[in-house]
Amino acid sequence: MLKSSPRWAAVIALLLVVGAANLGIVARLYGQAVGGQAIFIATRVWILALPLLWVWRIDRQSLSLTWPTRQEWRAGGWLGLAMFGVIYGAFALWGQRWIDGEGTRSQAAAVGLLNPAMFAAFAIYFTLVNALIEEYIWRWFVYRKCEVLVSGGWAVTLAALCFTLHHVVSLFGFTENWGVTILGAVGVFLAGAVWSACYLRYQSLWVCYISHAWADLAIAIVAWQILFP
Repeated sequence: MLKSSPRWAAVIALLLVVGAANLGIVARLYGQAVGGQAIFIATRVWILALPLLWVWRIDRQSLSLTWPTRQEWRAGGWLGLAMFGVIYGAFALWGQRWIDGEGTRSQAAAVGLLNPAMFAAFAIYFTLVNALIEEYIWRWFVYRKCEVLVSGGWAVTLAALCFTLHHVVSLFGFTENWGVTILGAVGVFLAGAVWSACYLRYQSLWVCYISHAWADLAIAIVAWQILFP
């Protein structure tokens, strides 16, 4: 049935990935310590493995990897620098007044990130590895499934909404501040829309990943300044 109805298959794929992403964050934030963490890890493995298996077994498409071109390096770099400036500028103008530093440090301490060495290791992973994983899931897979359902700008918007949902849950869970959550959600949605539009234009993850890594580096620097004032 999935192979004979691409639109129905796209809906199922989106529900499986977006649903699992949100379930994992909720379990991690509000579930019992061991059980919640186990569900979170299981959902991470699920949303990592499902896109590859789906494309291979359901879509029957071949998998390949190409290295970034000079144009992709240049486009991703300039876009990333612009996003870096917006994120850090927003923090400098408003974030320091809105973010509860003590509450954020308490949340970080609970997961072991109030140790500078641990945070530095996490920041490197967050910037270089997690950015690539998110682009693989949310642009390479989720955006392309959105394109099956709607086209052009609508697909960009739908993919950005899918990308934003679990970030809203995570932002509120860590900050418990609706002002910060709403501002962060708007930023995540706009970033998701920009990266989806990049994928629409270039049909490649590299511009998205390079600019995403710059944006995540800005977030890591902001987090460092909050946690280690």
